[in-house]
Amino acid sequence: MDGDFRTEFVREPGALKHHPALVLNADYRPLSYYPLSLWPWQEAIKAVWLDRVDIVAEYDTTVRSQKMEVRIPSVVVLKDFVKPQKRVAFTRFNLFLRDEFCCQYCGGRGDLTFDHVIPRARGGITSWENVVAACSRCNLRKGSKSLRQANMHLRKPPKQPSAEELQSVGRKFPPNHLHVSWMDYLYWDAELQA
Repeated sequence: MDGDFRTEFVREPGALKHHPALVLNADYRPLSYYPLSLWPWQEAIKAVWLDRVDIVAEYDTTVRSQKMEVRIPSVVVLKDFVKPQKRVAFTRFNLFLRDEFCCQYCGGRGDLTFDHVIPRARGGITSWENVVAACSRCNLRKGSKSLRQANMHLRKPPKQPSAEELQSVGRKFPPNHLHVSWMDYLYWDAELQA
């Protein structure tokens, strides 16, 4: 019986799971837009305690220990600037992000896979310049044919994206939840509309 009580006590209260902190670089820009740079509330409090971040905004919710009560940070800024990566890894996710999660042949958004523009059977290589996001239907239709043979056209030529380009595309795909305290920091460098 003691074990059951202790398990219930140690479990994290459900409401606190949903209080992530937006992590900003020392220049007050998110470390990443997609995926959005978020820490669980425990990591944010730990970073504050270790004097690695400053708190910019807080939730109304608090956590308590035996000796203190702390408001949960909703936005933190790193004290030391983290230099952004220049090189973009060639991953399936980054490829889909570059292509804005849509088929580069028909523009469809569901059931994505990737396709070699010049098929591997014809000497095509797996690279940024030869692989595109494609829906299953278009991928099957093209098969190991050339674009001309399949009578298909690319929406845009594939190229290796820069880290800045991927960040820019990532800003178009916000996560399901954006806390109101984050808004001033997510899009502050966007061009204003007249």
